[in-house]
Amino acid sequence: MEIGELIGTGRTADVWALGDGRVLRRYRDGLSAGGEAEVMMHLAEHGYPVPAVWAAERPGDLIMERLGGPTMLQSLVSGAISPAAAGELLAELLRRLHEIPPRAAARPGDRVLHLDLHPDNVLLTAHGPVVIDWSTAAEGEPGLDDAMSAVILAQALLGRPGGAEAAPAILVPLLRGLPPIADHHLAEACARRTANPTMAPDEIALLDEAVTLIRSCATR
Repeated sequence: MEIGELIGTGRTADVWALGDGRVLRRYRDGLSAGGEAEVMMHLAEHGYPVPAVWAAERPGDLIMERLGGPTMLQSLVSGAISPAAAGELLAELLRRLHEIPPRAAARPGDRVLHLDLHPDNVLLTAHGPVVIDWSTAAEGEPGLDDAMSAVILAQALLGRPGGAEAAPAILVPLLRGLPPIADHHLAEACARRTANPTMAPDEIALLDEAVTLIRSCATR
């Protein structure tokens, strides 16, 4: 397998170009990508928009379809998509995901959860939005997935100048499109973010304010 140019990098993995319209996503710590691939194939079978995946030779590798188009975050920055439209689309993607039956749920009502669904993990392709980066996927209560998306988005916005003032433009449409988020799901989402080893102390310090912002936006 001949690896081409580095085309993307995240907190835990890098993405390299391959031939034939494919990319290689490689975890830096060698974490197995087998479970992630299985989740994506399960979702694809139910019509959810994910990249096609192929088997990889190394446990920490994931070979996927190379998709064209900007991320939702890039489109927000460029003005190609409005905050309101982005919030509505995120809510739609979460709702659609939670309609899909789980692979091996232990409790009634459990669904497949992304647990990191935010604007930088949505590609806006010519054929529609595609959700990427399923490394954190699990099965559980959909409310936790909704809470994670809201907390990640609020936390990111608060870390930018003027973010608190701009946040309702995307958070209000997101929250209107979802069932009410329970306090215990917000608390668990914050606990997960705090335990995330890629989080910097200044990011963790924003979590309480992020929850306050979410609760304020939920009442608008």
